[in-house]
Amino acid sequence: MLISASPMHKSCMHLREHGIHSFAPNIVPYATIDIRANQWIDVIKKLKKKYGYTKFNVVAHSMAGLDIRYAITHLNIDSEIASLTSIASPHHGTSLAETVLTAPEAMRDKLGELADWVGENIYPSQKSDSVAAVKQLTRDYVNQVFNPETPDIEGIQYFSYSAAVGKGTKSPLNAFYKVQNQIIYQNEGLNDAFVTVESAKWGIHLKTLDLSHLEQIYIQVSKERKPKVDAFWLDLIMNLKKNDL
Repeated sequence: MLISASPMHKSCMHLREHGIHSFAPNIVPYATIDIRANQWIDVIKKLKKKYGYTKFNVVAHSMAGLDIRYAITHLNIDSEIASLTSIASPHHGTSLAETVLTAPEAMRDKLGELADWVGENIYPSQKSDSVAAVKQLTRDYVNQVFNPETPDIEGIQYFSYSAAVGKGTKSPLNAFYKVQNQIIYQNEGLNDAFVTVESAKWGIHLKTLDLSHLEQIYIQVSKERKPKVDAFWLDLIMNLKKNDL
């Protein structure tokens, strides 16, 4: 089922260490929300058929939170979802997308071609479209189009985590992401170098983490910072347990 290692592989393995039957499937990384949502449904159907599950607790990082919300509302998967926990998902968009789209056209096109090439090598059966994907992450699109058309479904529990590091906080950030962290801070406020605290809030907001966007899923985590990531995932587990999910 997996074409290459999923970005959430380490998080999945951590959940398994706590006795949770979890999976970290891979889908095309740079495509529009509807395409990605349909791929998530394919994964859920395969897992349901193989293991006989009737309900799933979905944990979605970053833009996957929008994908799963779309799938729940529009693709008749709501009866199979018990909860959605989103982590630093741009539920109200991100000014980073707008910054990318206002870059010089030649630069934007080259970056788009590179992202599409990466995406199609990870998931060759599906056409990538990174520029269209970025357009769907702008604040105008998410707030004026996506959110009104994608209401929550009754009976499903929606939880969210936000995060803030770098500018405006005492939490460290990889120097590579400092410029975009500062740009987002100037435009929107506290953020994890990709998504702001306010944008990530959806449903029941559980906590604001002092982890960068990649640290949240065990990427670029130092030895000193790893206990913080472990504590976050344990908190997520305990919330699901507390709500009998």
